[in-house]
Amino acid sequence: MSRILNLISIQLRKDFSVRGGIPRLPVRTICCTARKHAEEGDAASALGKRWKDTADTVIIGGGCVGASLAYHLAKGGVKDVVLLEKSELTAGSTWHAAGLTTYYHPGINLKKVHFDSIKLYETLEAETGQAVGFHQPGSVRIASTAARVDEMKYQMTRTHWHVTPQYFIGPEKVHELFPLLNIDKVLAGLYTPGDGHIDPYSLTMALAAGARMYGAQIYNPAPVTGLDPTADGKWDVQTPHGTIRANRIVNTAGFWAREVGQMIGFQHPTIPVHHQYVVTATVPEVKALKKELAVIRDLEGSYYLRQERDGLLFGPYEKMEKMVLQDSWVRDGVPPGFGKELFESDLDRIMEHVEMAMDMVPVLKKADIINVVSGPITYTPDLLPMVGPHQGVHNYWTAIGFGYGVIHAGGIGKFLSDWIRNGEPPYDLIECDPNRYGKWTDVPFMCAKARESYGFNNVVGYPKEERFAGRPTSRTSGVYELLKDKCSMGFHAGWEQPHWFYKPGDDTGYMPSFRRTNWFGPVGRECRLVMEKVGVIDLTPFGKFVVKGKDSLKLLDRLFANTMPKVGQTNISHMLTPAGRVFAEVTITQLTPGEFLLVTGSGSELHDLRWMEAEAAEGGYDVDIRNVTDDIGVLGITGPNSRKVLQKLTDEDMSDGGFKFLHCRNIQLAGIPVRAIRISYTGELGWELYMDQKNLAAVYQAMMAAGKDEGIDNFGTYAMASLRLEKGFRGWGAEMNCDTNPLEAGLDYFVKLNKPVDFIGKAALQEIKAKGLKRKLSYLSVRTDDVDPEGNETIWLNGKVVGNTTSGAYSYSSQQSLAFGYLPLELCSVGQQVEVELMGKKQTATVIQEPLVLTEPTRTRLAKKGKAKA
Repeated sequence: MSRILNLISIQLRKDFSVRGGIPRLPVRTICCTARKHAEEGDAASALGKRWKDTADTVIIGGGCVGASLAYHLAKGGVKDVVLLEKSELTAGSTWHAAGLTTYYHPGINLKKVHFDSIKLYETLEAETGQAVGFHQPGSVRIASTAARVDEMKYQMTRTHWHVTPQYFIGPEKVHELFPLLNIDKVLAGLYTPGDGHIDPYSLTMALAAGARMYGAQIYNPAPVTGLDPTADGKWDVQTPHGTIRANRIVNTAGFWAREVGQMIGFQHPTIPVHHQYVVTATVPEVKALKKELAVIRDLEGSYYLRQERDGLLFGPYEKMEKMVLQDSWVRDGVPPGFGKELFESDLDRIMEHVEMAMDMVPVLKKADIINVVSGPITYTPDLLPMVGPHQGVHNYWTAIGFGYGVIHAGGIGKFLSDWIRNGEPPYDLIECDPNRYGKWTDVPFMCAKARESYGFNNVVGYPKEERFAGRPTSRTSGVYELLKDKCSMGFHAGWEQPHWFYKPGDDTGYMPSFRRTNWFGPVGRECRLVMEKVGVIDLTPFGKFVVKGKDSLKLLDRLFANTMPKVGQTNISHMLTPAGRVFAEVTITQLTPGEFLLVTGSGSELHDLRWMEAEAAEGGYDVDIRNVTDDIGVLGITGPNSRKVLQKLTDEDMSDGGFKFLHCRNIQLAGIPVRAIRISYTGELGWELYMDQKNLAAVYQAMMAAGKDEGIDNFGTYAMASLRLEKGFRGWGAEMNCDTNPLEAGLDYFVKLNKPVDFIGKAALQEIKAKGLKRKLSYLSVRTDDVDPEGNETIWLNGKVVGNTTSGAYSYSSQQSLAFGYLPLELCSVGQQVEVELMGKKQTATVIQEPLVLTEPTRTRLAKKGKAKA
């Protein structure tokens, strides 16, 4: 202990380890001459070679992400790719990174990014002739509590249907992979073969070599000094060496990304945080090993630890109250000339984690520290990067905000290259869409969330996770103050929206669990409310747009696979990609001739808007597209008594004949102008009421007062999710996304292949239909006890993986668990039995006829037919 605390001053070596890429540099002063000779040729020749004044794609930033994108674009056949680096390649966060690589990710889509990265790194040296220092001893995530064991079981079922191998292992196997552990503290481990670490500097140089080999140009030092959009959607990129006219620009500038965005009016929510890791001198017990230690991640200790030559390297993530933000850079910009500098280290800040690491790996107690690296890495509010084209300007893309740039670089370079070359994303990655943030993402929110994300880096990852720092934002609906103390709120694109409501005797608050928890009973109560009486829900977070103009109908017919509704009517329509995959689901109402209201989910507001704006610009349509999301509040009222409540408040005829399903009308409700649409995502009788945000509270209070005798009450999104699943309603982002086509998702009714307009994706869908489907969405009843499916679980048959669930919930009406899941065609017949993996157990599931509960319009129609026959 004393040896590690004394930090004896020794002569530090100023070189890099090929094994791990760790800078052997003084903590307070940085000398970059050790690598200078490797880049002198680049810097000198950049000014001497012919300057390109046009380019297809200009990439701004020469870290590992930017170099990867240049490599993939050039290798993919894109001509005139230019990368501009302000000083030296790797300057910023790349050069001092610990270089960890892992197949593991708790999410679903980013597993693909990690997989593509590692597969590239395995072959890059042979392809380019540039050593990359890639080590693959595997990695183990350590569980030392019962909650961690549950978390690992939860993650296993989300991994089995992916290509990446991953194993839930016991303490003996953990000890075999890392024999220096205090195994008494280990309950289990999550083992991922093929994980390891790579030298970030060598990786970037190999990617740059590959980019040049395939024809890309790399200029450095070439700082970007200005970005000017042209009338035809291109960009003039200004540098001290001249201006380049580019078809598109990609911001990969690391912790300079915010400054690059400011050149065109964006305030990207990225902020540098201080991350420290420690490198020891030779440890005899490490040197004596016959094979390299697996990388370990002690989740309770919140640190990673790996072998570095014959010593060890470990890096902690401090708690949010101790971590340090470099918020002055947000306010004042990155200091001029900063590139290969480090921050002053602060071991006191991480000592709690150091002690935990020494307890888990006792040889650390006797180890000498030879280096402490404290450098900037970039965080976004939710810790995920911002990847893709940005809404609000044409042909501006980002690949920024990487807290884990090394493992993301290879896969993100491929992802963006495929998107740029093919005109659509290769797979769904909406959680990294740069447009998930908006004007509500201000600096105080960004700082609070970055602290939380860093400090919560290794907390247990529960389903339906909520994090509360920085909330509420400026985005609160007109009924937020009325509801905030009555419910458990969820966070949706900056909005607060009730998940479920409290009653006396309930266990209140946020109590996450891998099993049924405190919300299970109350949500059942809310489902019964909607099915038997009448419920009200705040739907304000919906994304809302008004599209009008001479070419509005023409544009929407091109964008959507359904026919457009008549004036005063509503339908559900889907935007498809050129390959025929589902890009968005939107509810469309034609308000007046040529004027349309489009409503989408909260999480896809700017995602969908960008797609529409891009098509409008590229097609030269004369339209006006206005985002009215923040201006318009929305309440949903649904249930068999909903008509009675509304009829008390309006003179309009709300009867079934007077106000038909999927019709829209402007009405006065308690004297307040409201646009009412007869539709409900619960499948029950209901209306969505759209109004000025300032009137929301008054309308809500009027309905609650009018509905007392009808048993009116609140319900939240958890109940709505259960009710929509009972009705067989698909959800965008679950049953349909950029990984699925509408035919396999069972959306045939909404896709009009016979409409004369050549809508986007039509030709691809015709080809898919002609070839025949290989899988279909199936409706499953799952036998379980206290664990309900939620989506992304593995589906098994006879010991083999045959599919995956997309969403799931408990059906309170039928007292069983339900799930949607994709299965091969031969397994989609009603009565087919499979197994759904839940928390380490394979539970019997049966394909059933959908829907389990008929929608109210269907029940009404059948009842009328029955009366007519009688």
